Amino acid sequence: MKAVHFLIASVFLALASSLASASDPSPLQDFCVAINDTKNVVFVNGKFCKDPKLATPNDFFFSGLNNPRNTENQVGSTVTPVNVAQIPGLNTLGISLARIDFAPYGGLNPPHTHPRATEILVVQEGTLYVGFVTSNPENKLFTKVLNKGDVFVFPVGLIHFQFNIGKTKAVAIAALSSQNPGVITIANAVFGSNPAINPDVLSKAFQLDQNVVKSLQKKFWWDNN
Repeated sequence: MKAVHFLIASVFLALASSLASASDPSPLQDFCVAINDTKNVVFVNGKFCKDPKLATPNDFFFSGLNNPRNTENQVGSTVTPVNVAQIPGLNTLGISLARIDFAPYGGLNPPHTHPRATEILVVQEGTLYVGFVTSNPENKLFTKVLNKGDVFVFPVGLIHFQFNIGKTKAVAIAALSSQNPGVITIANAVFGSNPAINPDVLSKAFQLDQNVVKSLQKKFWWDNN
């Protein structure tokens, strides 16, 4: 009987600790440079890690975030991510960056979420209208117009966007509380899924005519990353 009680207590503790974890796992060593070649791995913590003795400065380095990106696409923006895929040394460190370039008036980083990260955004150039929507049932919209040097925070998992309302290009830098925050662009996920979601589902969910749903599903949904 004691063994059963101990097992039940252990399960509850495991569940409580998993629910309390709100960010990437804490590192178990100084660093854990991500590596794809599993023949040379030593530890596993988020990704396979190379032997720390083989780490080099380049494992912690990225160049070119100052370079403007082409925004001639359907949404008028381009995201340059700097996460664990670009800097292997970010593995287990729970942080990443992104540069977002916006075309003059109309450049949009469409409504999206980061399932694993809070985002803090600083405007380097231009004027952005930004906002996020809270969860059900309130679905309250928080918005702000940001100018150069202004900072705004988007809480983890909430739908948010940035829109260039200025007559010139805009640039922003975002920091995120995960080495790999993930991105779910709402329109892409809903209308551009592969295979497509049954139009009956979307028609009822969005209160749209099925022909409208089918038309939206035929569009090319641009990924600005």
